[in-house]
Amino acid sequence: MRKILVVGAGQSGLQLALGLQAHGYEVTLMSNRTADEIRSGRVMSTQCMFHTALQHERDLQLNFWESQAPDIEGLGVSVAGPESQRVIDWVGRLDGYAQSVDQRLKMAGWMETFAQRGGQLVIHGAAVSDLDYFSRAYDLVLVSAGKGELVSMFGRDASRSPFSEPQRALAVAYVHGLGPRPEHPEFDAVRCNLVPGVGELFVMPTLTLSGRADILFWEGVPGGPLDVFNGVKDPGEHLSLTLELMERFTPWEYARATKVELTDANGTLSGRYAPTVRNPVGRLPGGGLVLGVADVVVANDPVTGQGANSAAKCAAAYLASILEHGDKEFDEVWMRQTFDRYWDTAQHVTKWTNAMLGVPPEHVLNLIGAAGALQPVADRFANGFNNPADFEDYFYEPEKAEAYLASVAGA
Repeated sequence: MRKILVVGAGQSGLQLALGLQAHGYEVTLMSNRTADEIRSGRVMSTQCMFHTALQHERDLQLNFWESQAPDIEGLGVSVAGPESQRVIDWVGRLDGYAQSVDQRLKMAGWMETFAQRGGQLVIHGAAVSDLDYFSRAYDLVLVSAGKGELVSMFGRDASRSPFSEPQRALAVAYVHGLGPRPEHPEFDAVRCNLVPGVGELFVMPTLTLSGRADILFWEGVPGGPLDVFNGVKDPGEHLSLTLELMERFTPWEYARATKVELTDANGTLSGRYAPTVRNPVGRLPGGGLVLGVADVVVANDPVTGQGANSAAKCAAAYLASILEHGDKEFDEVWMRQTFDRYWDTAQHVTKWTNAMLGVPPEHVLNLIGAAGALQPVADRFANGFNNPADFEDYFYEPEKAEAYLASVAGA
């Protein structure tokens, strides 16, 4: 029986560990926190998972919360004008619904399932020296812990990483009491509110520890009016700032948020990081090799909501590569081929996300504007969140955008 060590218990690490376990591998999972510590800790993300990522969970029968989480049937875009009025407002319908489950709930539940199924769970923070030792005892070591010392083993790929500094300041609040969007009270949608030159506000339904909730997520241009959360420790102050900024920049969203309260004292999060693609193979001091997973090797800004989706897709790609490899050695060639298999998908996410961090060119503004009058354009943009590769065909080049809009308008 092949022995595999997975370091890090997030979306990708746990999904991969549970998938390998189901196929008879002897899996050890290292986490720096227990399930109870995760469950009672601070929110970790703003995960909204679209159809393909959800299907990867279903394939492994890990969709434990699917019947409880709200079905997200659409994705809407609003653009604020100079007087904080909406100059664009539309919603596209998703071909398959999306869902969001608070990762405190999901990761704690998956971790407990892994242990109940006989997996070896080690609660310990891992250093490079630990992995140097473990690499001699395991056939393969996978690093899916996206922060701290371990990431330094994976060098930055400058050719795929155009930014050296964070492009957004991030601020998250999980709330109860948000009213429905009056434009579509009959179904749930993720709402993307674009404030040109200032940043973005995302509003998404989720399932948290205390049931149905909504996530208010500001992405602010560094140094701008949204970049005010650094050093704010008090959750109540964080929520007050969130709402003040909504009232100022997105009053249509603020109108349904006047009665919100935090889901819990740990329902806020803020920070920033530079989007980075890294070399997928880490070399240990003793000569052993480890393979980076998900945002260890491809960390995109959350402006396109792809983090958890990419993590699920990475886990699925790596699982398939490991199963196909049989009893052969997990050497550097295999590791690079395995990453390349994931990069086939991830490259489209990186390209799209980096594009959305910049000032949108005129043809993109035309596309977003046209979606208000042409429902097929709105629907196609919304479904791009599930399949970012589709943006290649109409989004990046003015000629393709114009031809696409002409074909839809003439249909």
